[in-house]
Amino acid sequence: MNAPLSKPESPFLPSLPFLPFALPEIGEEEIAEVVDALRSGWVTTGPKTRRFEDDFRAFLGDPGLHAIAVNSATAGLHLALEALGIGAGDEVITTTHTFTATAEVVRYLGADVKLVDIDPATLNIDVAAVEAAITPRTKAIMPVHYAGLAADMPALLALAQRHGLKVVEDAAHALPTTVAGRLVGTLASDATVFSFYANKTITTGEGGMLVTRDAALAQRARTMRLHGMNRDAFDRFTAKVPSWYYEVVAPGFKYNLTDIAAALGIHQLRRAHDFQKKRVALAAAYDEALAGLPLVLPPRAPAGELHAWHLYVVRLAEGAAIHRDRFIERLFDAGIGCSVHYIPLHLHPYWRERYALKPEAFPHSQHAYERMVSLPLYTRMDLPDVRRVAAAVRAALA
Repeated sequence: MNAPLSKPESPFLPSLPFLPFALPEIGEEEIAEVVDALRSGWVTTGPKTRRFEDDFRAFLGDPGLHAIAVNSATAGLHLALEALGIGAGDEVITTTHTFTATAEVVRYLGADVKLVDIDPATLNIDVAAVEAAITPRTKAIMPVHYAGLAADMPALLALAQRHGLKVVEDAAHALPTTVAGRLVGTLASDATVFSFYANKTITTGEGGMLVTRDAALAQRARTMRLHGMNRDAFDRFTAKVPSWYYEVVAPGFKYNLTDIAAALGIHQLRRAHDFQKKRVALAAAYDEALAGLPLVLPPRAPAGELHAWHLYVVRLAEGAAIHRDRFIERLFDAGIGCSVHYIPLHLHPYWRERYALKPEAFPHSQHAYERMVSLPLYTRMDLPDVRRVAAAVRAALA
């Protein structure tokens, strides 16, 4: 049963509610689990966080994995790179077509970011561009599974192996996504990081999960997750004998996930496959409703693979008689929330100025950005909502 959350009224069409870009679906089970956490006395990292980590490993179905819950995917990416020894003088290759968090964690460590273009069909990182960007300073590749569609991981992993590079997957959009018949998170990468931000396919409000098969990387991430301490509070405060002693073995961070957040995640994870099926159905309904319009519809996953459908991103075709920004304004006037994913990193002042980046170096990302709009897609939507968005899109394009 969903918590009763009403949709705000459209300021331009008072007879219709405003349809937001995203809303989480929180059920009574999540609410009860959060209440249980509050009543238990464990509101920071404790038994529910441990349970969420165990459940996440079980969800991925690989007993060889370690799962480390963190307070954001940004934190998870930072911990993964730190544990891999990335530092000053190193380079990490990633896509320009992502949120800044993917790249900023590289700079936290004093390393440099090498941005590359995307494949114009999938909007995922271009493998050939990655290979062309490798230098003697390159230490890692960070692919992003854009919108819930897997990047070409077989090719990227083979490339990394040939050049002796580490691979950390930014899987913020990719639960549950498959590639080569396997869930993202179970591949041969050094680490994979998921996001549970409010608009993601499952949510803990804020939060993330770092997944790895490397026991040493997992131990380092657990230590650095909480101030570089070699024992966390849950271990110390639940011991049967006096166990107050701990040691700080490194200058760590404050990246732990709370039990309040993990309580949400426990039940959201149980619904992840049902959520994905609903998103697939909504995406298919969009495809049908938007057919024949001057739009490039989002790519589908290859046959037999899962697309998480975190985002439904359309692009104005060359024949569209409207500019993207005006298109968004018309949708908003019709009471439809939407967004743009993403303003490429090469256009942001920090990245542009630090690395002297020019749009012409990233023609596919630039072209996509100038024409793309993310339409509402979330599991609390229904088919009439899709039809309403499609009607607004048709009117905006007219």
